[in-house]
Amino acid sequence: MADSPQDHVGSFPSAKAAMPGFRSRTDVIRVLFVEDDELYREALANELSDHGFAVEGVADTASLALRLDGTADFDVILLDWSLPHMSGIDLLSQLRRRGIDLPVVFLTGHSLTSNETLAFERGAIDFIDKTRGGEVVVRRLRLVVASTRPAATDLQPDERLICGKLVLRPAIGRAYWNDVDLGLTIGEYNIVHLLASNVGRYLSYRAIYDRMHYEGFIAGSGDDGYRTNVRSTIKRIRNKFREIDPVFEEIKNTVALGYCWGDPVARPDQGTP
Repeated sequence: MADSPQDHVGSFPSAKAAMPGFRSRTDVIRVLFVEDDELYREALANELSDHGFAVEGVADTASLALRLDGTADFDVILLDWSLPHMSGIDLLSQLRRRGIDLPVVFLTGHSLTSNETLAFERGAIDFIDKTRGGEVVVRRLRLVVASTRPAATDLQPDERLICGKLVLRPAIGRAYWNDVDLGLTIGEYNIVHLLASNVGRYLSYRAIYDRMHYEGFIAGSGDDGYRTNVRSTIKRIRNKFREIDPVFEEIKNTVALGYCWGDPVARPDQGTP
């Protein structure tokens, strides 16, 4: 029997070691697959490998902690919802507390809307029902990695984008308010970057949702279910700012138009939010 995850908690890498900006960029997508069902893990890993992915599989949280040793070079963690010793959703929270910001995609046989909502609230970037099959997993992983890998730019590693008290460091995907790291997840950082890059302009719920995940991503209950996910994510972002600055009010909102960084300069037609 594997040791409990608590026995290995100290082996998680530092935040810096796991930041996307510190991973090398190649065309091969590196997947760390956490799944306790050995037959399923091997079958899906083989299918992903056939599509050009580089996959490493581990069976439980203890093995994951040992694998993330500060030198691992992965693009995404594919995480089973149900794991021995610690559930996948609790493991995600532990990873984020440890500063491990690799994008996490849940793979689950428990595709309840409540589970899906909880996954996104905890910082997952996608949530895939196992019954959808390997081809769907392949497509979704490619979309996730394309949306989260740092874009090839001319920015120097220490170059910063400044918007008032907000400082963004695109090379490492970090955001600071009053010189304090906000501790944003990848999805949260992408939203703040989107809003701060459009000061005074409302961004629709759909545009923000696409930036959270990837263009065309669908989740939530009903055609407008994504709005709930956007609202809950914006609430978490505001709370992180307010932990540093209790009077933070830079993110504005109207139901009809969406969200805006700073005071809106105009109300142009933004399309359907």
